[in-house]
Amino acid sequence: MTDFDPHFKPNDLTRRDFVATSAATAVVAGYAMSVQPVMAQTLVTTSADGLDAGMIEVPTATGAVPAYRAVPAGAKGRPVILVVQEVFGVHEHIRDVCRRFAKRGYYAIAPSLYHRQGDVTQLKLFDEIMPVVARVPDAQVMGDLDAAVALAGKSGQADTAKLAITGFCWGGRIVWLYSAHNPALKAGVAWYGRLVGNKSELQPAFPVDLAASIKAPVLGLYGGADPGIPVATVEQMKAALGSSTRSVFQVYPDAPHAFFADYRPSYRAEAAADGWTRALDWLRANGVA
Repeated sequence: MTDFDPHFKPNDLTRRDFVATSAATAVVAGYAMSVQPVMAQTLVTTSADGLDAGMIEVPTATGAVPAYRAVPAGAKGRPVILVVQEVFGVHEHIRDVCRRFAKRGYYAIAPSLYHRQGDVTQLKLFDEIMPVVARVPDAQVMGDLDAAVALAGKSGQADTAKLAITGFCWGGRIVWLYSAHNPALKAGVAWYGRLVGNKSELQPAFPVDLAASIKAPVLGLYGGADPGIPVATVEQMKAALGSSTRSVFQVYPDAPHAFFADYRPSYRAEAAADGWTRALDWLRANGVA
């Protein structure tokens, strides 16, 4: 079973879907190029013992959005981390990441950011997923993340004055966008999120376009062997951020795209472990702990 069908033909879609899908595919081109068969199981499995973990609903102005939430049982006033999905949605790997953060004392929440457009976790092929992703407006994503923060604040379990965000692939781009969007954000960690690309009506800007508006410092974790996100685009983002930026990058020379995804052959244990340690240190250094 694969998530990407190399025999995908544009005429299998309507013209409108094809145009939208082409734009969305550009957003996740790195993943499209490195996508490989899913392994039988994840290599890292985090128990929910001692946690309050499971699906909840996030109220928004346009209806409830499902989300996976994990927090230490009985917790109060914990720092908040938004966990933003890969292109494949809030699947078990993303839920496990939430539990990993919860084990570290965080209130971790991963909203299902494609909910209004469709549940991609039930789809098996990349060309089935992309028409759904193509219809997701950045503005909708920003609003849903804001709503997740508001819910956390009302829960009594979280301290939204200590707010961070992390995301992977599709979600890595969102980290940069949200850092430009929410002035209350303290820190971000972007895992191989696309930095430049073709803009569209629903995705009107990429991180490089918003560099001057980045409010919170972002740690960018990238693979030097990622064919879809060349190191040259990391350098382009560094230049756009300027010398006064508090954001930093770590590039793993031999790592491909999705090197943190322990359920895929792209997983690189050494880079993943180092990135995880850097992420936790980054959050602590920026007051989110």
